[in-house]
Amino acid sequence: MPATKVLFVCLGNICRSPMAEYILRELVAQQGLSQQIEITSAGTSGWHNGEDMHQGSKDILYAHNINTNGFQSSQVRPEDIAIYDHIIAMDDKNLQDLARIFGGNRLDKVYKITDLLPESEYDYVPDPYFSGNFSETYTIVHAGCIAWLKHWQNNRTK
Repeated sequence: MPATKVLFVCLGNICRSPMAEYILRELVAQQGLSQQIEITSAGTSGWHNGEDMHQGSKDILYAHNINTNGFQSSQVRPEDIAIYDHIIAMDDKNLQDLARIFGGNRLDKVYKITDLLPESEYDYVPDPYFSGNFSETYTIVHAGCIAWLKHWQNNRTK
């Protein structure tokens, strides 16, 4: 069975989506599922292409013992819609941008991470680049990653 491919998306690919990428990678590794799930991230803009993740994202991940080595920001490409099984955005603007980038194709596999958290008070992940609140972002993204992994585990054999 081929690996499930997950792409996390935010605006610049330096704060929220890399945080989600590395959190889910850690959760997947802890459960011995790294061969079954491939995870990456990208931004809808190309503003930070080739850059490392924001220091605030690195700091909060390090505080939770998550290594961030090897990250390099990239931009979503139109062909990503055919490559990834799950494309998980951080907010409604990301969803709008993805619909534009993908031309409305196969948007059934594109959704917000907060869609996985129906009991949450959040319907999007606030951008800590603007809010400065990396702890809040981590809390929401971590909960979303746990919910995604549980959903994947419950549905992979069906």
